[in-house]
Amino acid sequence: MTAHAPNGDAGAGARILRVVAADDSFLVREALSHVLEGAERIDLVEICPDADTLLAAIDQARPDVVVTDIRMPPTLTDEGLRIAARLRETHPEIGVVLLSQFAEPRYSLALLDQGSDGRAYLLKERIQYRGQLVSAIESVAEGGSVMDAKLVEGLVATRRRAERSPLNELTPRELEILTFIARGHSNQAIADELVLTKRAVEKHINAIFLKLGLTDQSDVARRVKAALLYLSEHDGDGDGGG
Repeated sequence: MTAHAPNGDAGAGARILRVVAADDSFLVREALSHVLEGAERIDLVEICPDADTLLAAIDQARPDVVVTDIRMPPTLTDEGLRIAARLRETHPEIGVVLLSQFAEPRYSLALLDQGSDGRAYLLKERIQYRGQLVSAIESVAEGGSVMDAKLVEGLVATRRRAERSPLNELTPRELEILTFIARGHSNQAIADELVLTKRAVEKHINAIFLKLGLTDQSDVARRVKAALLYLSEHDGDGDGGG
């Protein structure tokens, strides 16, 4: 893990940290209970199965730290993220440790969108290591921040991959046209959308294929490969993604 602590001694004092936790998985809740109830400075006041009960517990218990899964009922999408953002407005003094099954950069970036103070992003596999989870809780309680080491490695790899990507050679207009190709638009449909002539679109597409090194295949094969390259680096930008 990589951590940032605020100025001063983050470990100073011996106050007990009140923690409310939430996860929709019974097994994960049991693991959290086992780990946190055995920690000296942690008082696990409540553990919840969904976002609604978590919000109620926060209002009632006023914890120092919230440990929450990202995806929980009712929508199983980004409840944990939205709660973290809400707490930034309503209870800025409450630290948040976000738990995820996967190292997902977009979630970590969203978590830190309003600042890194008092926020942590950990993989759920860290739960088995009491020291790492407790350290993250203590850090956010003092206003520090923690990012899972695997997540940092992924972000670095993504950045390096992006720097080497042939997509960086495309002009803004070419990249715009490539997005339409990735969505399955025909040349005429692209021309209509961008108010260009079909011939102008064809010239841009030929330039795209040349810059991406797709010069020896059929037009259909090149369109497919170009779309795959785009989608591999722009997760979720195409229509119908889930």
